[in-house]
Amino acid sequence: MHIEKATDADLDGILDLQAANQIDRGGSLSASLPRSQVAAMLQAMPLIVTRDSDPVEGFLMTSSRAMDADIPIVQTMFAAYQGSPDAYIYGPVCVGENMRGKGLAQAMFEKLRAFEPGREGILFVRSDNEASLRAHAKMGMRDVAAFKHDGLDFVVFSYIG
Repeated sequence: MHIEKATDADLDGILDLQAANQIDRGGSLSASLPRSQVAAMLQAMPLIVTRDSDPVEGFLMTSSRAMDADIPIVQTMFAAYQGSPDAYIYGPVCVGENMRGKGLAQAMFEKLRAFEPGREGILFVRSDNEASLRAHAKMGMRDVAAFKHDGLDFVVFSYIG
């Protein structure tokens, strides 16, 4: 299994895995980012992928605060918890169904931390996503706030790279 910074060649694999893990297909991703946004994220911040040979088996996206400043749920998250001025947004993170439970999310997180040492990462997780809440707490992230958006409850986590 290779875990590394994504390149443009990974874009189709990332989008395929994202589509396969939407809520309406039985997954837990609650947003589908368009190709143009994922491509921009890939250029602006480290985006981590894991692959066995060719297909992308997992991804961890990041974005700058400025890049997502106009997204309502991100605005609500930052209203609940400001974080440091240079904090970035962690997520979404996704691991393919057949690769779950093998520590890939943790391994991608450790790779990301090597690319962004000393910087604060901030993320939100739906409060009913028990697997994600457990995984992020196990990674050493701390629960710093909570918020409600579109009638759903979310937990905000923070960590220092």
